[in-house]
Amino acid sequence: MCRGAPYAESACVHAAYSGGVFPRVHQINRDYGFHPSLQCWIIGKRFVKDEDTLFSHNVTCDDDQAFLFIRSAHSAKLSREQQKQEDQDRRIGGIIENIEVLSRGAADPGARRKQPQGSPARKPCPAPPPKPVVGWSCSQCTYMNKPTRPGCAMCSAARPENYKIPDIYQPDEEETRRLQQEELASLQYQQSILEEREKNFLTLIETDNQDLVSNTEEISCPICCEDIPAGQGATLRECLHSFCRECVKLTIVNCVDAEVVCPYADGEYSCNCTLQDREIKTLLSPEEYQKFLELRLNIAETRSENSYHCKTLDCPGWCIFEDDVNEFACDICNETNCLLCKAIHKGMNCKEYQDDLRLRAENDAAAKRTTEILEMMLQNGEAMYCPKCKVIIQKKDGCDWICCLMCKTEICWVTKQARWGPQGHGDVSGGCKCRINSAPCHPNCQNCH
Repeated sequence: MCRGAPYAESACVHAAYSGGVFPRVHQINRDYGFHPSLQCWIIGKRFVKDEDTLFSHNVTCDDDQAFLFIRSAHSAKLSREQQKQEDQDRRIGGIIENIEVLSRGAADPGARRKQPQGSPARKPCPAPPPKPVVGWSCSQCTYMNKPTRPGCAMCSAARPENYKIPDIYQPDEEETRRLQQEELASLQYQQSILEEREKNFLTLIETDNQDLVSNTEEISCPICCEDIPAGQGATLRECLHSFCRECVKLTIVNCVDAEVVCPYADGEYSCNCTLQDREIKTLLSPEEYQKFLELRLNIAETRSENSYHCKTLDCPGWCIFEDDVNEFACDICNETNCLLCKAIHKGMNCKEYQDDLRLRAENDAAAKRTTEILEMMLQNGEAMYCPKCKVIIQKKDGCDWICCLMCKTEICWVTKQARWGPQGHGDVSGGCKCRINSAPCHPNCQNCH
């Protein structure tokens, strides 16, 4: 495939070579650095061969033209090593030819011009040194580019990475103008990027300040199939799906889960992104939003394993407790709940409350019901008597180590015995004897020591 623009010359340039081979190929190689295999000459709609003459192409006047096309090094299968080797062979051949000419002149004295007597013999003029190469050669088309060019002027190939501009090189006027234009273009490009980033940032800030993002163009609601004008619908932030506002509102009102999922779905895909709270609050009225919050609280309470509801009648307060917490102070009714007894016993500790509960169970239906619940928990293994003070205690969560709040006895939950012997902490003569000889105290033991 030919690259570059056609190069035209008048035929008078080649008139001196009309009797021999077409030598302009080597002149172009010498003057411009294009290898002969890259040159494609055309005269009169015919390709020119090296052995052709201008006469063979019917060139008889100075108005005829010859065209030169430059092929890429890849299409001509010319490597850089091959080019260097041919240049070296050509220079060696020229040196050998000069030596042979000088040798023939020395062997034929008549061929030499007679020198005046007393004048020194003239030495043959040495060949002019090759012109220093300034710039970099393209790896594809071998064109010699100026040092400051970032890409080939002929085929736009990139400059070799290992090429370094000489320190003493001074760009000419054309290069200086080009470098200034490139620097100006680079500054304009950087400025355009900064302006675009600032514009995008301002757009993002403006969108974030909106509780509900409206659609920017006319849409067809995927649920009701109604055409919604721009600005009249709602675009969800998480998934960017757009609907009419009424359909999204109905989705929220009819939702029975704590999180409202995007209603978009088709035959192959169902969106699992959720609506944000500010989107829900904007679409609902204050009464509807309050009911939605109450529904969320009820769902969260029923789904939480360590949840406890305040025992005050009709109090909506509840909490999620941890293993080391034994009391819940309700912020709504201001009552303190005992998480161990599952009751409110103001002014009494757990033992006093349980003793009083047994006395009242004979005449008080509520106390009797509470006593029955405690007895059932004892039978099911959800509660136990303290081995020292006999108060009923429960394990809420965590490991099998528990401590009685009344007598502070450390107890193993699975064996229902004290962790230590009569001597107290560290006495392994009694108690559950867990981890003695690396054996657990019970098959279901969960680190009671």
